[in-house]
Amino acid sequence: MRLLLAMMKHETNTFSPVRTDLDRFRDWALVEGDAVAQTFAGTNHPLAAYLDLAREKGAEIVTPLAAEAMPSGPVEAAAYDYMSGRILDTLAKGGFDGAMLDLHGAMVAHGEPDGEGGLLERMRHMAPGLPIAVTCDLHANVTERMVVNATALIGYKTYPHVDMYDVGAQVGRILLRALGGEAAPVMAWGNVPLLAQTLCMGTADAPMGPLQEMTRAEEAGGALAASLFGGFPLADIRDAGLSAVVVSDGDAARAGAACDRLLAAAWAERENFVYRGEDLAAAVARAKSTPEGPVILLDHADNVGSGGTQDSMAVIAEVLRQGLEDVAVAAVWDPRAVAVMGEAGVGAQVTLELGGKTDMPAIGAKGEPLRLTGRVRTLSDGRWIVRGPMYTGVEVDTGPSAVLEVGGMRIVVVSKHHEPWDVGIFTSLGIDPAIAGICCSNHASITAPVSRPWPRRP
Repeated sequence: MRLLLAMMKHETNTFSPVRTDLDRFRDWALVEGDAVAQTFAGTNHPLAAYLDLAREKGAEIVTPLAAEAMPSGPVEAAAYDYMSGRILDTLAKGGFDGAMLDLHGAMVAHGEPDGEGGLLERMRHMAPGLPIAVTCDLHANVTERMVVNATALIGYKTYPHVDMYDVGAQVGRILLRALGGEAAPVMAWGNVPLLAQTLCMGTADAPMGPLQEMTRAEEAGGALAASLFGGFPLADIRDAGLSAVVVSDGDAARAGAACDRLLAAAWAERENFVYRGEDLAAAVARAKSTPEGPVILLDHADNVGSGGTQDSMAVIAEVLRQGLEDVAVAAVWDPRAVAVMGEAGVGAQVTLELGGKTDMPAIGAKGEPLRLTGRVRTLSDGRWIVRGPMYTGVEVDTGPSAVLEVGGMRIVVVSKHHEPWDVGIFTSLGIDPAIAGICCSNHASITAPVSRPWPRRP
């Protein structure tokens, strides 16, 4: 057995001014050939599950590429062509029994608004009978084009995404059963005109938690896989929004009925997918008056790069204005400030213009740095291993990093964008978030009003 394993992932905010070129993928993860297994084997990652399954079968494993970038603006055409080209060129050599892909589902590239659908369509054209398994993020904007060109497609059931390995193993086993003649996967897909807010998609809460329990119930009732995708509304494409995919063993009607049940249940909860925000000053005042901590001030998009530029200083300025104490912030993206602190050295007092280096034309906002005087508390090369449940075992590289202490606030400043989905963003720099009074993650969300027709499931 010969299997192609690959990853190509990006969560695209089409309103973001942050450039997404090939170097941005290299900043987080762009490895090729044997380095793919060396990087991801043994981690809590779909690729690790694929590698384990392939090795159990004694398969020949071919890994052309594993690429992922922190969320940002549309992927540049040259970067998309390079990454998809590496996968397609490998496939063109022939001799493969199947492919297992780890995709995101919300990649928008210049010239290709459906990045994953474009890749899968070209793969299917090159290898019409090739079984293809796909994992997608819970925030995928799943398109019909993606589904018709895959054999089995599945999504994470948790947010935060702690089931990445498990989901990869589930869809990988479906593929292997199909290769062995033990299953005949068929899929049903549908979407509804609903742009759900990412803060309403946490699976420990309603409505998304109970909806994901429905997907598990469908699987317990016989579906090979059932997935409900919250979607990623900051990717302004035709098919953005909530969708469902159900994989059945040879029974298309059964898959369609299960898909309809999931979509109907989600549509009935549509009002609960609307997030009603709170004025910043009021939110900070409420945090200040909370008697017990830690209090966590969270992003209002999925990710600091998904929602903005990671150098907005509005929250930090308000926290300082209200005089909160014992505050830890992760993370401000400002390589220039890190360089200043590195030159000054640990313990030095510095005055610098922090953040605010990036304009946000989609919302007519200019970057506004915040002039601060503080002490350099910590310096680091920014490399650490994830120990938490999401991306467990993966090495993170935030580039040269530092902690600036300003009054009762410790601010993590990084040279590369990174989402603070693991406490390592604090602990690698000597901050214990468990004993901090208030923890903030920092950005301003970039969205713009749009008007467009919505597709409905046929």
